[in-house]
Amino acid sequence: MLLMAVRMPAQDWAPAGDRIRTRWAEEVTPSDVHKEYPRPQMVRPEWKSLNGLWEYSITGRAESRPDTFDGRILVPFAVESSLSGVGRKLTADDALWYKTTFKVPGSWKGRRLMLNFEAVDWRADVFVNDVLVGTHTGGYTHFSFDVTPYLNGGTNTLVLKVQDATDNDLQPRGKQVSSPKGIWYTAVSGIWQSVWIEPVAKSHITDYDVVSDIKAGTVDVTVCTEGAQEGDVVKVALREGGIGYSTESGVEGPVVAEGRMVPGGTITLNVKDPHLWSPDSPYLYGLDLQILRNGKTVDKVRSYTAVREVGAYIKNKNTKLMGLNGEAIFQFGPLDQGWWPDGLYTAPTDEALEFDIRKTKDFGFNMIRKHVKVEPARWYYHCDRLGMIVWQDMPSFSDNGKNVWGMYYYGEGTDFPATKAAKANYYKEWGEIIGQLKKFQCIAVWVPFNEAWSQFDTREVVAFTYSCDPTRLVNQSSGGNWEEGVGDILDNHHYPWPAMRMWDKAMINVMGEYGGIGFPVEGHLWQSDRNWGYVQYKSGDDVLKEYEVFAENLMLIIRQGCSAAVYTQTTDVEGEVNGLMTYDREIIKMDEARLREVNLKVIASMPIR
Repeated sequence: MLLMAVRMPAQDWAPAGDRIRTRWAEEVTPSDVHKEYPRPQMVRPEWKSLNGLWEYSITGRAESRPDTFDGRILVPFAVESSLSGVGRKLTADDALWYKTTFKVPGSWKGRRLMLNFEAVDWRADVFVNDVLVGTHTGGYTHFSFDVTPYLNGGTNTLVLKVQDATDNDLQPRGKQVSSPKGIWYTAVSGIWQSVWIEPVAKSHITDYDVVSDIKAGTVDVTVCTEGAQEGDVVKVALREGGIGYSTESGVEGPVVAEGRMVPGGTITLNVKDPHLWSPDSPYLYGLDLQILRNGKTVDKVRSYTAVREVGAYIKNKNTKLMGLNGEAIFQFGPLDQGWWPDGLYTAPTDEALEFDIRKTKDFGFNMIRKHVKVEPARWYYHCDRLGMIVWQDMPSFSDNGKNVWGMYYYGEGTDFPATKAAKANYYKEWGEIIGQLKKFQCIAVWVPFNEAWSQFDTREVVAFTYSCDPTRLVNQSSGGNWEEGVGDILDNHHYPWPAMRMWDKAMINVMGEYGGIGFPVEGHLWQSDRNWGYVQYKSGDDVLKEYEVFAENLMLIIRQGCSAAVYTQTTDVEGEVNGLMTYDREIIKMDEARLREVNLKVIASMPIR
């Protein structure tokens, strides 16, 4: 499906460029763009989206705020994307300026106003009414500022100055590069997730975490607060929910467990006969969190959680398999890059964001490896709700061109020559990512490194990962470099067919990447030439035949002890044509029913005794 853009005057908006787009792009309008509540894990009833048309300008990075702006940009799409309406490249020498205005509803008077950004790549200086209210670095985590003291009673002006050097061997950036080609893609700069405001009490809930113990039948709930006073109490209530439970639906099930604690504390709730979350039965509980003062509610959020445990399943005392809820489960899914031809890092709509997860389920998979990218909160919400296990990568800050990538033996590779600043920033951003995501029960595995890209101090990084979240498995490096006895998983990569380069009975052995069967579908390509795949075919039937051969190979190593596998990949991405679907999600390249049948057979093939 080829859609041609019509360039409009600066005061209007239209998609930029003439690349392919998804069908959801037709639904995008400045007045109705990503209007869903951005954080469905912490829902408050009153809020206001700031997504829509803003003014933008690109200047030298040392220049002051411009008096006049270049035109309009559609937030939350990155400036390089088609759906931003701009389609311009940002360099390390540039500064990207944003400007908009907003009014605070009169009904919010007397409360604190939080200005929320879900993600801005990479450095953002935020000004409200010409006052610098804060600075944030890191392209993958949300951040908020209490801007109450800087507001006026009428129209408020919001300005951002964004700087993004992309591939400078310091910023985590995943597959983004300044000169895209092959497996490296167009850079993403500026606002690429939702911006919004909401009123909160001076004493309010800022975050929470949940850890289950299925043998004990308990759920530990930790609630983080800000501005709590002496004597304040946090009340926690766990409610019956169900498959497809949504905190946004307004439906409240009966309370099954509740308790009270001091702000910032952890309470253990006893849950009789808990419903366990799994891909086949993604049961979610409602979770009400309140701050009480003298018996009255000061702040309240609607949340949700699940009861489940991840870990290793021990087979025959000498083989470790992937475990979920105390049982072995073969985890099988695609490498999911999360890129879009029209929005780049940003899906055109929430329906589009959910679509890839639903199709992955339709294809018979039960797991997604989110590859060197962090998605918006709503993506993990959909995985929680639909029943999709997630392996979460840390976005790399370089490739492996300056170090040795070892993939056959322990200790074979060498560290990337990361600077002290790069290491410190890695720990900062990885810690923030884990802290932000660990409430999502779909996540089973943390992946700090991939194929030696920017890999350093592996043993220390794995220890840091455990310190941030000891409840998940850690895959020290997907595809190498490996250190003996570090983490839980030994992760092999082999293209195109699946094959284990190394085994270790003390580890969970997995096939972290294989496949890459290419099929360029005419009329659905990012570019007409220079398309790339590990192997290429000219028809969906040929792709399916090869996929079935790979599945048979995979089942052979499953019988030897392989416990999970990741197929490359969900969709085509720019010059890569090895997706299960085309980049615009219009064509599924194989017979879907047969693909599902093969995948379910693979999952069922793992012997557990």
